[in-house]
Amino acid sequence: MSTYEAGHYDVIVIGAGHAGVEAAYAAAKRGAKTLILTLNLDMIAFMPCNPSIGGPAKGIVVREIDALGGLMGKVIDKTYIQMRMLNTGKGPAVRALRAQADKPLYIQEMKKTLEQEPNLTLRQGMVEKLVVEDDQVKGVITETKALYHAESVIITTGTFMRGRVIIGDISYESGPNNQRASVKLAENLEELGFDLVRFKTGTPPRVNNHSINYDKTEIQPGDDHPQHFSYETTEEILDQIPCWLTYTNEKTHEIINENLGLSAMYSGMIKGTGPRYCPSIEDKIVRFHDKPRHQIFLEPEGRHTDEVYVQGLSTSLPEYVQREILRSIPGLEEADIMRAGYAIEYDSVVPTQLWPTLEVKDVEGLFTAGQINGTSGYEEAAGQGLMAGINAAAKALNKDPLILDRSQAYIGVLIDDLVTKGTNEPYRLLTSRAEYRLLLRHDNADLRLTEIGHQMGLISDERFARFEEKKRLIDEEKERLSNIRLKPTEELQQLMESVGGTRLKDGILAYDLMKRPEVTYDVIEQVAPPEKELAADIKEQVEIQIKYQGYIAKSNQQVERMKKMENKLIPDDIDYDAISGIATEAREKLKQVRPLSVAQASRISGVNPADISILLVYIEQGNVAKVSNE
Repeated sequence: MSTYEAGHYDVIVIGAGHAGVEAAYAAAKRGAKTLILTLNLDMIAFMPCNPSIGGPAKGIVVREIDALGGLMGKVIDKTYIQMRMLNTGKGPAVRALRAQADKPLYIQEMKKTLEQEPNLTLRQGMVEKLVVEDDQVKGVITETKALYHAESVIITTGTFMRGRVIIGDISYESGPNNQRASVKLAENLEELGFDLVRFKTGTPPRVNNHSINYDKTEIQPGDDHPQHFSYETTEEILDQIPCWLTYTNEKTHEIINENLGLSAMYSGMIKGTGPRYCPSIEDKIVRFHDKPRHQIFLEPEGRHTDEVYVQGLSTSLPEYVQREILRSIPGLEEADIMRAGYAIEYDSVVPTQLWPTLEVKDVEGLFTAGQINGTSGYEEAAGQGLMAGINAAAKALNKDPLILDRSQAYIGVLIDDLVTKGTNEPYRLLTSRAEYRLLLRHDNADLRLTEIGHQMGLISDERFARFEEKKRLIDEEKERLSNIRLKPTEELQQLMESVGGTRLKDGILAYDLMKRPEVTYDVIEQVAPPEKELAADIKEQVEIQIKYQGYIAKSNQQVERMKKMENKLIPDDIDYDAISGIATEAREKLKQVRPLSVAQASRISGVNPADISILLVYIEQGNVAKVSNE
């Protein structure tokens, strides 16, 4: 059967998971006529694994997505069943918001949002082949032989490419949640010369809420006054649903050790590499055999379902063993499994084949985003999807691309790590991966990125005006406090003692008093009240910017030093074989990654400072000019 003409679009997005929805929405908002093709329109932005959004580093990514004009933060704020701020006892650089999602409602809300975008068409279909001519993508062909033309194509197939589900000694071709796997597209990518790797992830069993004895578990409630991911959210969800905490024990570990040979992870059935930072329960017991117990969180999957996600019990053991394990855990003695846990293997693209725009180096106009690039996690996928959508639309509409650097966003850290270093296991973001994490905080994502989102056409003029007003109020309040000198009155001395501080010996500026660790904005407000009440987020910014001024300034100095290296661009046609003195490994890595700047070259694994020094000498001999700061 020959193909039939099905339409022409600026951008086509393959897949409608967390990467796909952000990519399609961003492309459409930028003005590109966009088509999203997905296996099942009822599974848009489905959460195949944990029913949650956010957490350390990941929660900051969600805030960045929102600051740039993306969807994830807005949708989870409308559909959460619980919201908690994590690490509140630590500094602002590691605080992170985490929400438990109502999974079915999240899908409904995301689908409705996409359907209301005028530049975006949703269509159900399985893409089997890319149309590529002269190393340039021209469109896609579906299994029903529909030929769609496009200037740019974004592949966001998640874990569906040649997906294989494994439970004990049983395995079958499948995507997550018994969806169809995408086989022919994976074969097509191999035909086009893509370097693919096999990765693995896993899920725990889901159990019936009515079969759990919560009296034997510890309640984990949401925050009394929940914060939100989106800067546009104004309404709280007050009727939150708690999660519950229990633990494995010696009996649990004994069952797992006795049945290790039945685990697909240990029997040799699984060939793919699993995520180090989200191990299966079998891995935990083997790797941390000295620990007497492991945390198990019981997380409801929604308001109108009895399914409870058993966080911490990811496994590929046979179903009958899973049942035995569950029933050894306090509170789960009568647990009724609604869905068995499983492992899933899938194909990923080696991400060093991509430019920092997420465009494929050897196929112009083709982009990839999400778990296909070797990441794990909804948030990492969504951040990549947003950037791929922005850049695919830019490619189709002849606009400038957007690359966020490591000092601007965790999204910048994520993409730079992928395209520069690659990954030999499913990658997840951690705060330790960001060298400028004091600058990349949960609280200041809007200050870092809203202006960029507005420039990209994703942030409305009204929202941008509100953002500008917020900046003005922060600056005015900092200026006001820098001009108020407080006298050491008895009232102030008593106030200082009440917060655990030392008495003042002399007068002090309110601005300088704020720098003391024990002094919050609330304390300052008592002795130097503003003329009118300020919003909580403005007070928070004033306090953080004053209290951490020295550390922030030091980080900014490091950024400026690195920018000099980022501005030293490497010519597209550079011949690394012509540069004598570079180590063989470094030469091979440089040829593979093809870094755009000296700074990016310095971050490639296997490229040493000595290699960078030689490269700098070579390009400063006239082969590359220093880019101006304009």
